[in-house]
Amino acid sequence: MPSAIIESLDHEGRGIARCDGKAIFIEGALPGERVEFSSYRVKPKFEQATMLVLHKASALRVTPKCEFYGTCGGCSMQHLEASAQVAVKQRVLENAFWHLGRIRPDLLLPAIQGPAWGYRYRARLSVFKRPSDGRVLVGFHEKKSSFIADMHSCEVLPPALSALLMPLRELIGALSVADRIPQIEVAVGEEQTVLLLRNLLPFTAADEARIVAFGAQHGVAMWQQPGGPDTARPLQAGAQSWLSYSLPEFGVSLRFQPNDFTQVNVDINRILMRKAMALLDPQPGERIADLFCGLGNFSLPIAARGASVVGVEGSVAMVRRATENAELNGLAERCDFRAANLFEATPKSIAALGKLDKLLIDPPREGAIAVCQALGEQAPRRIVYVSCNPATLARDAALLVGEKGYRLISAGVANMFPQTSHVESIALFERS
Repeated sequence: MPSAIIESLDHEGRGIARCDGKAIFIEGALPGERVEFSSYRVKPKFEQATMLVLHKASALRVTPKCEFYGTCGGCSMQHLEASAQVAVKQRVLENAFWHLGRIRPDLLLPAIQGPAWGYRYRARLSVFKRPSDGRVLVGFHEKKSSFIADMHSCEVLPPALSALLMPLRELIGALSVADRIPQIEVAVGEEQTVLLLRNLLPFTAADEARIVAFGAQHGVAMWQQPGGPDTARPLQAGAQSWLSYSLPEFGVSLRFQPNDFTQVNVDINRILMRKAMALLDPQPGERIADLFCGLGNFSLPIAARGASVVGVEGSVAMVRRATENAELNGLAERCDFRAANLFEATPKSIAALGKLDKLLIDPPREGAIAVCQALGEQAPRRIVYVSCNPATLARDAALLVGEKGYRLISAGVANMFPQTSHVESIALFERS
């Protein structure tokens, strides 16, 4: 059985060793450790492997809190001490900037951190009724598998939701359409928690009665979604038809539906908002664009600071939600929300937004390359870029710095997903 000494960690939290000039990526191994491993994928220049025997443990190794860690694919870094996880993510961001973009920020921002456990206020739980024995499984997928982990609890879910995993198995198993419910969407708001059942066949009256009784017993709102996103609705008669979260520092509250995109980690979102507003520094009289604006998460704090906001989002439903949120917060006069496909942005479409003093970009994993390419001579002097993918951020940053005349002033990570290798980050660009 081959052995190796781990040199560093990669962007997925795997240990990296070198054997005969080849990189070996070993799951579960940490820098400084000597391990024996077994490769499951062999290529000419690299191998992917699993650690089998640990001979020398790192001082940063900790005992995983979750008993299903290693089987469940929801977490990948529970064996690494929490502050070291953040340091790894900061290094991933730095490496992406340099190796992919050949740039470095003038300043590395302190990492944005929050609770390491029980932080996940949004989750998509998979559901499967096994034909072999009729058992129902509810949870996340196993590592590198389409199977659902046989898990009884989850340490990154709020404790009250973790405690519902086993009762949910019993509930689904008692329904007439148990084998036609592939997912349960979990969404926690400030007034209520929603469990949205994705049902591919209609519920019977008896099913609905069971589901409503379950919600009453456990203090959660039960919803169903028999078709597309627009079909989501509460099962209880007269139930509240929305959730909300607040950003107290900016005096705003945002409403959303359980299947809308919102940030998973409410605590980190609030701190990230504070940092984004400090970097953007919105001022009364300024005109600022919020691209990929969603339901107004960044737009409303910008408007609350006195600036005028042009919010652009690809989803018509989210544009409608953002408009409603601006009205509910008394900010409608400062907010102009528009629907447009920003992945097809052109100099003409960006110019049509009008003169902009500043710009905030918060794209999905694909990044915002079309937007960056479309910026012309009248581009805003300051850009705050919030990213969930260091690789696409580095690519876009290289274009902004190399072709559009910006400097990468500062950048840092936000630990939105503790115990995982996911890297959220924020960067500030300026040009004279």
